[in-house]
Amino acid sequence: MTATSGAVWGRGEQQDFRSRVRGTLLGVALGDALGSPVDGLGLDAIREAHGPEGVVDLVPAHGRRGAVTHFTQLTLFSVDGLIRAQVRRDTGAWHPPTDLHRAYLRWAATQRDWGPDERRKDDGWLAREEWLYARRDPARALLVGLADDTMGTLDVPRNPGEAGPEAAARSAPFGLLVGWEPQLVVQLAVECAAQTHGHPTACLAAGAYAVIVHGLARGDGLDGAVQKALALLAVRPGHEPVSDALQHALGAVRQGMPTPARVEELAGAGTAEGLLAVAVYCALVGEDVRHGLRLAVNQSGPSGAAGALTGGLLGALHGETALPPAWLAELEGRPTLLVLADDFAMEMTQGPALHGPAGSAPGWLARYPRGA
Repeated sequence: MTATSGAVWGRGEQQDFRSRVRGTLLGVALGDALGSPVDGLGLDAIREAHGPEGVVDLVPAHGRRGAVTHFTQLTLFSVDGLIRAQVRRDTGAWHPPTDLHRAYLRWAATQRDWGPDERRKDDGWLAREEWLYARRDPARALLVGLADDTMGTLDVPRNPGEAGPEAAARSAPFGLLVGWEPQLVVQLAVECAAQTHGHPTACLAAGAYAVIVHGLARGDGLDGAVQKALALLAVRPGHEPVSDALQHALGAVRQGMPTPARVEELAGAGTAEGLLAVAVYCALVGEDVRHGLRLAVNQSGPSGAAGALTGGLLGALHGETALPPAWLAELEGRPTLLVLADDFAMEMTQGPALHGPAGSAPGWLARYPRGA
């Protein structure tokens, strides 16, 4: 299946794609909401607070159950940036990393401002969602990397020593570009990661995560998607830490029943490649979405990132109907997530009808302005 601008999508294909897009974005948010309340706690502390099995349900954080953090916020702005890139393509100004950087700067403004600024006419609708202006403990690398208009690049990255998982955790939407060739998906995710997390391992982990989602969104199994990612990584300098982490995750599947100790071993120091390994492992061994997410977050490492990364894989693999409805019912921002997911699916499958040679929809260009 190709989803280039000239492709004709059947109705069944469109419905399957929309379900996977929804599943990916909602999965990221559910994993974030489940894991972030225990982020940074040791396993003993998690069990002391939540019982011998640890966290098995959404628990209160930031004043409510189902609260999401910067992992979900930035994933949404990744989607917004990708839609805007497609809309701007008609103008000949086609440079997706720049469009993504503009989107991330709009997110950075939500962390500084009290609420939406109506004077910024080119912000589009997402930046006017007031609930996104909550500051949910964003990593310092995110705020520093997006503190001004200078865009990090692979040649001159922002925070070149930063190897954390935050860039990878916002990269699932790149994998939903199912009409793109896999190597281009890797490249875009890597370039956009360098805007905040310039360590080569963090960038390559983001690329690997995006292309695994890409395989899942195209209908591959998870093992096959990981194998394709390994093949694409192998040609890139410095890939060994990420490739080794993925191989470690695949090997751990064959080592018996999953345990928190095995998840913690994969997570290592909590850097991007370790959390990517955790996500792949938990998505492979999880009996269902609920089990996979619980496995990912009940460990002593960065539970929020582990949950978000795992949720993105499970949502892309199974689609939205596999997600736990009782958790979805309490998920912060679910209406926004669903609208954005459906807008993305519509742009990717029917973009020419929204802004093309035959005319454009004024309402769409108001939602996703070409100006910024």
